[in-house]
Parts: sequence; structure tokens; C-alpha cells
Amino acid sequence: MTAIWIVVVLVVAVIGAVAGFFARKYLGEAKIASAEAAAQKIVEDAEHKAETLQREARVELKDELHQLRTEAEAEIKERRQELVTLENRLLSREEGLDELQKDMTRREQSVSDREAHYRKVLEEVEAAQAEQQRQLEQIAGLTKDQAAELILKRTEDEVRHDMAKLVRSIEDEARHEGERRAKDILSICIQRTAASHVADTTVSVVPLPSDDMKGRIIGREGRNVRTLENLTGVDFIIDDTPEAVVLSGFDTVRREIARLTLSKLVADGRIHPAKIEEMYSKARDEVDKAIQDAGEQAVLDGNVHGVAPELLKLLGRLKYRTSYGQNVLMHSLEVAHLAGLMAGELGVNAKLAKRAGLLHDLGKAVDHEVEGSHAMIGGNLARRYGESDAVAHIIEAHHYEIEPMGVEAVLVAAADAVSGARPGARRETLETYIKRLESLERIAECKPGVEKSYAIQAGREIRVLVKPEEIDDDAAALLCREIAKDIEQELDYPGTIRVTVIRESRAVEYAK
Repeated sequence: MTAIWIVVVLVVAVIGAVAGFFARKYLGEAKIASAEAAAQKIVEDAEHKAETLQREARVELKDELHQLRTEAEAEIKERRQELVTLENRLLSREEGLDELQKDMTRREQSVSDREAHYRKVLEEVEAAQAEQQRQLEQIAGLTKDQAAELILKRTEDEVRHDMAKLVRSIEDEARHEGERRAKDILSICIQRTAASHVADTTVSVVPLPSDDMKGRIIGREGRNVRTLENLTGVDFIIDDTPEAVVLSGFDTVRREIARLTLSKLVADGRIHPAKIEEMYSKARDEVDKAIQDAGEQAVLDGNVHGVAPELLKLLGRLKYRTSYGQNVLMHSLEVAHLAGLMAGELGVNAKLAKRAGLLHDLGKAVDHEVEGSHAMIGGNLARRYGESDAVAHIIEAHHYEIEPMGVEAVLVAAADAVSGARPGARRETLETYIKRLESLERIAECKPGVEKSYAIQAGREIRVLVKPEEIDDDAAALLCREIAKDIEQELDYPGTIRVTVIRESRAVEYAK
């Protein structure tokens, strides 16, 4: 029974499964057919829309093409019009160029014709000039070059003669007025300074009480003299000079320290290296103090204030420096007084002239240590230690190494020359003196027309005798000026040198 029910159930299940399969198949086919119909409708709608869009696009494209064609035709028409206009312009310009070229051709032909005419006329003129020159040379007996040289020489002589007369006239007038005014000022200033005419010299010899002291100064195996020379930097010359030791050194301050050291040792009597060092230290302190005191006293005597301490020491060092036998510190004070007085007489800056005059030889305190001229060294030192540019310029210009700018600079240079040129102020060695005189005479005698020259007045004047048949009065004035300029350029000398040219004519006859 149970088995039958199982079979029935199985049959029913199978039938249900088959019925479900067919039902699902039917439903699936129905859905597929419905979907296919919907898809077909969608495709048809899409095709319809595509055709509609395609028609619209074709219409729009046609409109755009028509518009573009219209614009292109308008632009082409405009361009064609521009091309026509340009073509017309080019044609007109070509016509103008053709006309201009024809005109230029006519002008070139005219110029060529004129050039040929002028060339022919020029040839005729040159031929006429050549003929005229030939006739003139034949009449004058001179060639063209000889005549030109003769005319130029005569013209040069006449111009030189007129120039010499003008120069003499101007120089005479300026000299008379300048000498009168300068003599008045200088006489007043020199009388007011009343400076001493005694020249100081640096002492380089130490006297000894006896010659026995020389051995003690030398010491055992020369140790004492070696210690002295090493400390002071000065050479001690101990020779046969009776009762004296000669000190040789370029630095005057060192030589003064060495002199004081040796003098103290000789006075003390005890001479050995330790004592030498002690006395050297004392002598150096004394000289330093003396230098400081001398600088301070100089600015007080010169009535110059506000000088830097470093410049005071350099001024004090000038106490131990001489120039041609003249003490440089005393010379600086004298220049300061003279420059200040002359500035006061002329109504210019007397304080500036006095200050620059006191410091003008500052470079001589260190010119053996620094390269360059003492004027340029002094100007640099003045600027370094706070002096004004005006003072430094006057210092640099007092020997005319640079052009003086301002009356004060010229006054300081003049005061320096007056201080060094006055009688007895300076001296020089015999060799230097003779060489200077020979140079003066050589400069004068190398000039054409000079017969003989003589240096007189210790080299402060040179007299030149000229040949009267070669040098006239006007040429003598020019010769005098040329010799003075050559002396200024070639020689270094203190003060001024007077040049006198002498021309005389002598007639000699003998009565028989």
C-alpha cells in the first residue's frame, strides 16, 4: 500500500515537474517575444530619431556652408580690391621711378659734361700757373721751395721780433709793479720776524777726557762698542782722532740718542753692557721728551693750535734735522711767521698760511724711512692725522711738485724760498756747490749765440754774454726766459737764481 502511494507520489511529482517545465518554457518564450517586440520598437524609434537628427544636421550644415561661402566670397572680393589698389600704386611708383631714372641719367650726363669742362679749365689754369711760376722763378732767380722758405723765414723773424717786443713790454710792466709790491710786503714781513741768522748743525763728535777712555769704550774683544752699535743703530768710529769719538748714522735722532748715551757713560766712568743698556734707556727717554717739548714749543711759538700729538712728535724730530746747515724746525717756524705776515698784508687766510707754513717740512722727519719726496710725504701725514685738505695741499705744493691752488699755497712757497735764500741761512758741500755752478753754466752755454756764461753770487745769479751779431735785443729777452725755464726744469736749488743776458757792441779802431 505504501509502495503504491510512493509510486503515485512519484508520478504526480514527475507530472508536476513536466508541467512546470512546459509552463516555464511558455512563460519564457512569451517574455522573449515581448522583449523582442519592445526592442524592435526601441530600434525603430531610434532609427526614426536618427533620421530626424540627420535631416536637421544636414539643414544646419547647408546653412553654415552657405554662410561661410558668403563670407569667403566677400573677403576674396575685398582682397581683390586691395590687390587692385596695390597694383595701381605699384604702377604709379614704377612710372615715377622711370621718370626719376630718366632725370638722374640727364643729370649724370650734365655732371659729366661739367666735370669734363672743369677739368679742362683746371688743366688750363695749372698750365697758366706753371708758366707764371716759371716766369717768376726766371725773374727772381729762385725756385718755388727757396722762395717759400725765404718768405717763411722772414715771417718767422718778424713774428719773433714782434713777440719779443710784446713779451719785453709786458714783462717790464709786470716786473716793475710786482717787484715794487713784493719788496714792500717782504721788507715789512722780514723786519717783523727778526729771525736769527745763525745756522745750527748736528753734533756727531763726542769729546773724551783722554785717549785712554777709547779702550774702555771698545771693551774686551769689542763687546762694549758692539753693544752700543746694536742698541743705537749708529756706527761708532774710534780712530786716531785725539780725545774724540765720531758717530756716523743717517738717522739724526738715533745719532743724538747715541751721543747722549756715550756722554753719560763717559761721565759715569763705568762702561759695560748692562750699564750701556741703562744709559741708552735714559738717553732715549730724554730725547723723546725733548722731541715732545720741542714740538709743543714750536706750536706755541707759531701760535698754531689743535695739532695732533703725532704731528707734535714729528715736528719735534725736526729739531735734530738740518737742511744745508739750517735747522729745519727753526726754518719751519720762520716760514710760518713769514707766510702769516704776508697773508695778513694781502688780506687772505693768515691762520691757514701760518699753520701750513709750520707743517710744510713735516715729511723731512721721516723721509729716510718712507719712499717719496718730503712734500708728498708731509701731505699724506697731515691728512692721516686730521689736518684739512687745504693744509695738506699747501704742504704738497710748496716745491711746485703739484700746481698750487690758492694764494696761501703760493705764499708758503715764497716764504720757504725767502727763509732758505737769505744770507747765511744755508750752506752746502763744496762738491755739490761746484756741480751746481757747472750745471748752471752748461745750461746757458748750450744755447745758440751764447759766447760765455759765468755763475756768480754763490750760484744765485748767472750772467750770460751773447754774440751781438747773432742775438739782438729782442732775442736776448727770449734767450733769458728760455735759460730760466731750463734751470727750473733741470736743477734743484734753494731760493731763486737770477739770469742776466748781456749784449754789447764794441767798435775798435787804432790811430796810426
